[in-house]
Amino acid sequence: MVYVRQDQLPNLKQYKYNGVDHSLLSRHLLKPFYTNFVIKCFPMWMAPNLITLTGFGFVILNLMTLLWYNPTLDQDCPPWVYASWAVGLFLYQTFDAVDGSQARRTRQSGPLGELFDHGVDAVNTSLECLIFAASQNLGQGWKTVLVLFGALLTFYVQTWDEYHTKTLTLGIISGPVEGILIMVCVYAVTAVNGGASFWSQSMFHTVGIPHLAIIPDQVYELAFNEWFMIQGGFVLVLNTFQSAQNVIKVRRERGDRSRGALLGLIPFFATWTLILAYLFLNPDILHNHLVPFVFFAGIVNAYSVGQMITAHLVKLDFPYYNVLTLPLAYGVFDSLGPFLQANLGIGWPSALGAGDYQVAYLFLMLGTAIGVYGSFVVDVIVSICDYMDIWCLTIKHPWTEEMFAQEKKELDEAEGKERLNDSKKEL
Repeated sequence: MVYVRQDQLPNLKQYKYNGVDHSLLSRHLLKPFYTNFVIKCFPMWMAPNLITLTGFGFVILNLMTLLWYNPTLDQDCPPWVYASWAVGLFLYQTFDAVDGSQARRTRQSGPLGELFDHGVDAVNTSLECLIFAASQNLGQGWKTVLVLFGALLTFYVQTWDEYHTKTLTLGIISGPVEGILIMVCVYAVTAVNGGASFWSQSMFHTVGIPHLAIIPDQVYELAFNEWFMIQGGFVLVLNTFQSAQNVIKVRRERGDRSRGALLGLIPFFATWTLILAYLFLNPDILHNHLVPFVFFAGIVNAYSVGQMITAHLVKLDFPYYNVLTLPLAYGVFDSLGPFLQANLGIGWPSALGAGDYQVAYLFLMLGTAIGVYGSFVVDVIVSICDYMDIWCLTIKHPWTEEMFAQEKKELDEAEGKERLNDSKKEL
């Protein structure tokens, strides 16, 4: 299947990266660390996308230890596992942050880098939700689903914002910076305290806050992991509201209708209506096979985000349609019949049932998602590489000292001509 047509590729030449990072932590601590130390650890021959992919490898290692020690997301692991998750996630963030610096350093900046970076981040989002759920012993249930919803919505809204404003905007508190560092600290504390059971204790009681009469019992007994989810909910609402305001402001400045942009949020919420309905109608999937379903839901979101980034790069209309929602919609339709029969007396029989066939259908949806998303990634990367005469994971045209000298000479000549013209104007 062709995802980007040849007549659309010339728009790649108009690409220019625009990013705004309002994070004080990033500006005053992380960026100096990346610029003055980390970037010097990578050789000039190493392609920026290879750095991104290598960083993602640390997340895959974390996922492997998760599946080995805690596949049900509700068991304590050896302390070193949580420590490795903290180290792996910090390395992922570090590698992901310096790939742009490496691109500028090696003169490899371009649209492929943004697409590759966002694609890896999109897949990592759902994987990290599973690791975080395991670090909190949330188990396979609605709490883990709620964490997944918040993380995927944050990433979707951020990409939707970039599509309409043409600028990647990170707020004072953002997922890629503060959010990841908070998770790194959580994993480290989990390791120090011997396991994820620590976060299931009442936070007020553990830190020594007395049970005053004005504090309801339900609030006093809230565990650490429940307070994490409440805090994440506030940040999610704040970031979503700020992104919506930003999009409306920019579109009005350009003279475009703002309500049309807000329609771009409908595909996400429509997909999640199907996700929640499917899990509600299939409690066996929710409580016993949630991990492969999270993989599926993450790829569905990654495909939507990938379509948005591609549309942004080659200047296409906003992609409202995601073909991966079709098998999910059928799963809901098939499971809805017996539910209606049981509750309203009308409905239709299920072709899949609630047993092994339903589980097999889940893995069929996952395999379909991997195939569709994989073909999308390969087609778009190959199309961009062929058109721009570059390679994805290696540097095809290295930046040499001669090229640097030539560029410097051209800049000096341009500055000299500009000064000469200024002198003539003064005369």
